[in-house]
Amino acid sequence: MRGAVETVAKGAAQAAVTGNTAQPGTGRATRTDTGTGSATRADTGRVAEAAAGKSAAPTASCRVARPRADALRNRERIVSAARELFVEFGPDVALDDVARRAGVGNATLYRNFPDRAALTHEVVLAVTSRTTLRAEEAVAAESDPFAALSRFVHAAADERIGALCPMISGVFDRDHPDLLAERDRLEEAVAGLVTRAQSAGRLRTDIAVGDVLVALSQLTRPLPGIACQGIDRFTHRHLQLFLDGLETPARSELPGSAATLEDLRRS
Repeated sequence: MRGAVETVAKGAAQAAVTGNTAQPGTGRATRTDTGTGSATRADTGRVAEAAAGKSAAPTASCRVARPRADALRNRERIVSAARELFVEFGPDVALDDVARRAGVGNATLYRNFPDRAALTHEVVLAVTSRTTLRAEEAVAAESDPFAALSRFVHAAADERIGALCPMISGVFDRDHPDLLAERDRLEEAVAGLVTRAQSAGRLRTDIAVGDVLVALSQLTRPLPGIACQGIDRFTHRHLQLFLDGLETPARSELPGSAATLEDLRRS
């Protein structure tokens, strides 16, 4: 009985789709012309949907929404403005000031970054990623390994890598997977610069990757709230003095031991 009902229902749906009606007792179908073509097509579509159980989802719902270009630009402006203000005034700068510097409204800032921790996370990620890119560019641009290291050190200063220190103090998830991945990329890139320069006999051998990163961080670390204006103009001068001290032959014996990446992670 159930099979017969299903067969009849299937036949009725098929007839509705084709516009045919069965004549009783003949088993033949005749074409029914109502004269309302558009309405018939609409009805046909609805019946077809019912017969198919409406299993097909609308195409629009399957599309993945992509951020608009202006939304991406706003996000980039916010991160850039935050980096500048964190360098100038420290990581506790008012977020309203960040929005003003970025040229966006407060609502736009909070829509992208609901709190200070989220914004700080993105700034640290951006600075780390951009600094790694500077290391890769230095290798590609300089055939002399020590020249490549020097180029990177000056470029990293322009990225304000020293600003990372105060930003990651306090309540901050340093072990976030994204940050750990970017940190590993940066450390690997700098280690490559140091190893190549030492292998070429251009870099003294009593230093390690940690020494370069510590010195770079200290020499480029901002001093928020100081009275001295324009002190940044001395940064590259002092970095060059540091680099001169790294070249061979070594002019002095360094106290203590070389700073390794493991030493930095334990500190």
